[in-house]
Formats: sequence, structure tokens, C-alpha cells
Amino acid sequence: MATGTNIRTFFDGAWHEGDIPIIKGADHGAWLGSNVFDGARFVDGLAPDLDKHCERVNRSAEALMLDPTVATQDMVEIIHEGLASYPPGAAVYIRPMYWGLECGMAAIVPGAGPPGFAVVLEEVPMPPADHAIGVTTTRFRRPVLEDAVVNAKAACLYPNNARMLAEARSRGFQNALVADAMGNLAESATANVFLVKDGEVFTPIANGTFLAGITRARHISNLRADGLTVHETVLTFADARQADEVFLSGNMSKVTPVTAFDDTTYPVGPVTRRARQLYWDRAASA
Repeated sequence: MATGTNIRTFFDGAWHEGDIPIIKGADHGAWLGSNVFDGARFVDGLAPDLDKHCERVNRSAEALMLDPTVATQDMVEIIHEGLASYPPGAAVYIRPMYWGLECGMAAIVPGAGPPGFAVVLEEVPMPPADHAIGVTTTRFRRPVLEDAVVNAKAACLYPNNARMLAEARSRGFQNALVADAMGNLAESATANVFLVKDGEVFTPIANGTFLAGITRARHISNLRADGLTVHETVLTFADARQADEVFLSGNMSKVTPVTAFDDTTYPVGPVTRRARQLYWDRAASA
């Protein structure tokens, strides 16, 4: 089932209307999990950091032992060609992806042939300006590189995220703050996390257990350029409970205010609102 509506799919060198079949039962990705993807956004004619998302999907492919076949700039041009059919003001989720077609040694390793490639576009509205969520903790943790391909945006990582979300929602929360292997704060089940305390901004240091996102990096750059102090450091759940503001950072929503962490509540504060404004101001000026 698709996330959004008005879907267009680029596959086999051409754009197609709708959510067409792109993967076969014997493809490596169908039964052995060599699927990678990335997500970008197109909102009001802007596609912030689209080139960076296209670069990353190629790096993710390499981490899954796939040989990416579409250069970054070619991918950007393909995507803009597909976006041209959407109406002005449409909010579109952009998802380029690769998956293994052939099986190699013992069938487990992807074969040496080119992988499958597709881009899926679908209209997914941006959340309303007053959208905020509550979070809790989860017993499930982020893995390390020795256990999983945490250096890629890989589909095989997402069942663990799904367990986190299901546990959080069973308690009446929309998301979970997640620990790394050492028990420190890593991110949420779906996005990176920022804390604000006494006017300064804190985010978990990228330690290889989670994907340090493109949108995360953009917020850090924007906030620092705006004169705020941003710390990338080791953080605990206690730090989150003692924060003045908490927000999540991900491609789908860019900034998601957190107004509750279990019994701790927060306002949608000035730094959270400023981060969102700076993001779209920078996107419009790029």
C-alpha cells in the first residue's frame, strides 16, 4: 500500500503513471533484502538538498555490495523530469531506490550485474504547522556496524524501527526515543533528534549507530549560521527530560516538535520554530 497519492514511477528508463510492479520474485532484493532507498522532498517548487539525497542512495547501494548505475546529476535530472507533471504547490515525496537483481556466491551476496533502479514520486502533504508528537522509550536499540548495515539507508533496517514504533504506539505515543548500543540517546525510531537547553542546541554525536541525516546536517549549519551554539555530543535520556525544547529532524517533515516525553512536557519553543523557518528560508535562497 502506498504512502501517498498521484504516484509516478521511473523504471526501465521511462516514467510511468501509477504504482507499477518493479521487482520480481527471484530478484535478490525480493528475498534477500538488498534494497536501499533515499527520501527527498518537493514542496512549493523547492527540492532542498536533492543532489545530496541522490549521492547518498548511491553510497547506500555500495554499502549493500551493489554497483550503482545512475550518476548523481543524471538522477537529479530524471527526478525533475518526473516532478514537472505535478501541479504548483504539490508536496511530493521523492524516493530513488536500488535492489539486487542477481545472486552471487551461495546466493546470499548480490551478483556482479547491475542492480534494479527506480524512482517513485507520490504526493504526501507536509504536516500542519501545529503538528506535534509525544514520545516514549523502547527496549529495542540501534545496532552497530558489526551487526547491521547502519552506514546505509537500507530497507533491512526498518523492521527494527517498526518494532520501536509499534511498542511506542501501544503505550499511546507516536514515536520513541532510542538508545544506541551503549545506552545513550541516539535518535527516534524515524528521525534524528535535537534538544534545546538554555538557548543552546544539542544533538547526539554521529557514532556509527544511526544515520546522521542530510536534514540534520542542514539544521546544524543553519542554526550555527544564525548565531546559535550547536553541540554534537553524547546525550542521555535524562538530558532529554531536562531539555527546554525537543524536536525531531527528518526528510518527511523536516521539523517535528516533541511536546511530551513520557510524563515530561515541552512547549513548541522559539528554537524549534526558528529551525523550521531557517530551513525553508535557506531552501528558497539556494
